[in-house]
Amino acid sequence: MKTQVAIIGAGPAGLLLSHLLHLSGIASIVLESRSRNDIEATIRAGVLEQGTMDILTESGVGARMQREGVVHHGIELAFGGRRHRIDLTALTGRAITVYAQHEVIKDLVAVRLAADGKILFEVSDVSLHDLHDETPSVRYTHQSEPGVLSADFIIGCDGFHGISRPAIPENPRQDFQRSYPFGWFGILVEAPPSSDELIYAQHQRGFALVSTRSPTVQRLYFQCDPKDDVSNWSDDRIWSELNMRLACEDGWALKEGRIFQKNIIGMRSFVSTPMQYGRLFLAGDAAHIVPPTGAKGMNLAVSDVRLLARGFEQFYGKGNQELLAGYTATALKRVWRAEHFSWWMTSMLHTFADASPFQQELQRAELEYVVSSRAAATALAENYVGLAM
Repeated sequence: MKTQVAIIGAGPAGLLLSHLLHLSGIASIVLESRSRNDIEATIRAGVLEQGTMDILTESGVGARMQREGVVHHGIELAFGGRRHRIDLTALTGRAITVYAQHEVIKDLVAVRLAADGKILFEVSDVSLHDLHDETPSVRYTHQSEPGVLSADFIIGCDGFHGISRPAIPENPRQDFQRSYPFGWFGILVEAPPSSDELIYAQHQRGFALVSTRSPTVQRLYFQCDPKDDVSNWSDDRIWSELNMRLACEDGWALKEGRIFQKNIIGMRSFVSTPMQYGRLFLAGDAAHIVPPTGAKGMNLAVSDVRLLARGFEQFYGKGNQELLAGYTATALKRVWRAEHFSWWMTSMLHTFADASPFQQELQRAELEYVVSSRAAATALAENYVGLAM
């Protein structure tokens, strides 16, 4: 097969890039190791920045998001038994929408298939070749048959554990990473919303987050040992822990219900540079990972593919490679800004086992400053709703 852009990975980055290229008359083929059912059923949270919402809407993929997503104009920081609202819209003029990542994937798969977009699911034995040639290629196996896909460019949107990033040699590749000594224990629960907005809680027992999924399903998290096992946590123990960490002086309480999913996720900060090598470009989790505290993962992926789509429009429309040549430098400015914000939110809200009493007081002082200073609250709000793409 032959196409203009070969895309490895049918996550939000790969699917959205394929759709944006289609709107510009640029052909692409997407290769994915999992089945369609698998990618649409992998449950992940989704806080969409204003810019992400705008891109989905402008490209014709936002109708269901607008119907079913929940627009939030603020968030709450809870500590010391009190909740403090950060008014995102008043401070920035923008908002966020809570709309799960797998719902975005469903919308993107549907729009690509409706346009006869080619997505090969359940491929295996994928390898990249001739990355410095004008026609690099992807070798793979699909339905037990070997195949070769030739393209002008290859885009690696296959995540942290994919094959694209390792295709860039260790020289010039440089990886920056930091692991955190804690993870998040996440649950899905059948219950009405406990709060109109997300609550980020700092407590001496550890961080907790109150989110929402729908009018009848809620998503809750609490800080835990990343090596823990979900079998150690009964429903009663989970509710007891969450209620302790979220207790407020005003009597507010969680609305409990039937827990139907439990999982533990680790936390890391990771950036790989360069994000391009010959005719290979990386986007999304293939190039960078952020801790979920800053709600930046999918939004960074969208920002990456927006840059790539503009670069390919310029290349195929005008024969100009300037935007593509500068992709790494441009993308990394936003990536490192998001990395810093996510690290900052994580360090401000989580409990560190080795923190001294002095460090604990500094953490509390920072929280107090954020909720009492308009300038500090604005800085948080600007980063949370997303900087201009």
